[in-house]
Amino acid sequence: MQKLNQSYIKTVVKKALEEDLRPRGDITTNLIKSKNKMIKARIIAKQDGVIAGLEFCKAAFKFVGRETVFVKKVSDGKNIKKNKVIAEIKAKIKTILIAERTALNFLNHASGIATSTNKFVKKISKKTKICCTRKTTPNLRTLEKYAVKIGGGYNHRYNLSDEILIKDNHISASNDLRALIKKAIKTKKTITVEIENINQLKQVIGLRFRRILFDNMKTSQIKKCLKLCKNRYQTEYSGNASLKNIKKISKIGINRISVGAITHSAKSFDTTLLFR
Repeated sequence: MQKLNQSYIKTVVKKALEEDLRPRGDITTNLIKSKNKMIKARIIAKQDGVIAGLEFCKAAFKFVGRETVFVKKVSDGKNIKKNKVIAEIKAKIKTILIAERTALNFLNHASGIATSTNKFVKKISKKTKICCTRKTTPNLRTLEKYAVKIGGGYNHRYNLSDEILIKDNHISASNDLRALIKKAIKTKKTITVEIENINQLKQVIGLRFRRILFDNMKTSQIKKCLKLCKNRYQTEYSGNASLKNIKKISKIGINRISVGAITHSAKSFDTTLLFR
């Protein structure tokens, strides 16, 4: 998996700023005569939640103005209450105005994912892990998977070369599930096999691989499948898990529940930046 380091942060933030400034820069801020004056500002939470993405936020201001002093009042992974200060910034007026939206976009997006993930985590048993999926924003997967971890969740495979996940279309294309699994075992990679019913499960039981994923199955069916598995495999559930049903699914005894919504549908965290 790609690491969340300063090189990655700078690359992603630079692209975001270029998107906002090309081709002629901030033509509104250029109208202000005192734009080089040093000023202080605060980023304030407008809701309760879990903060993530502060390094991206900081990088946006630093990239625009080297004079920037960015002071975190909380750290990634911490819960914050509405109206509390997240960070304080000292920089030129133009630096803050130019970088503000890009900086807050990163902060709000990551914090939204972390907050959403944490809501799921709080509803399940300690034996169950909430996992993200590959349903992520193109080119922002590393940030989003980082935010999931900050919220208390776990990362599924990062990309297609990371682990083997045999899904319904792979099964349809191969026409021989057992043969496909046997071939996968030879790669020495972690293997997950998606099943949709008990008959499929019976076809694979006995083969030595890591994990079985129950896709869109009713809890009554999953209970029967778990008895057949007899703890020989890690188990995972996928398919329309929500805050309303996650507790019920967790109680069955599933090891992992993958939730695409924590990345593809997380509501952006609400913040504001105000001059002091």
